[in-house]
Amino acid sequence: MGKKKERKENHKNRRKRKRFLVPGLVLGLILAVLAWNWIGARSPQRLAKGELLIPGDYVRRETRALLSPALFVGKTARAYQVASEIPDVLDQIYCYCECDKHMGHLNLLSCFTDSHGAT
Repeated sequence: MGKKKERKENHKNRRKRKRFLVPGLVLGLILAVLAWNWIGARSPQRLAKGELLIPGDYVRRETRALLSPALFVGKTARAYQVASEIPDVLDQIYCYCECDKHMGHLNLLSCFTDSHGAT
């Protein structure tokens, strides 16, 4: 009977360890993204211009102009309007349709520089 009890205890301990693994990985990923954005704000071009960099200062990657919401109707027009209101936020979000591999987009903001955001 001692071996069965020992196996149950081992099983419980393994489940406890697994329960903390996923939140730990998520927290680590969030910290890595924040560090990446903080380091990325110190671009050599801005330093060469002599600009004062503040921690958390963001340098936008997408430089192309967004399409006008007037070119679209309904919800699509609203999506392009919102994109023009919060470009810095969308510039930091990955687009999960993998358009970076097929269309050369950098992030979610890139989808609104052409008609891809309409789909």
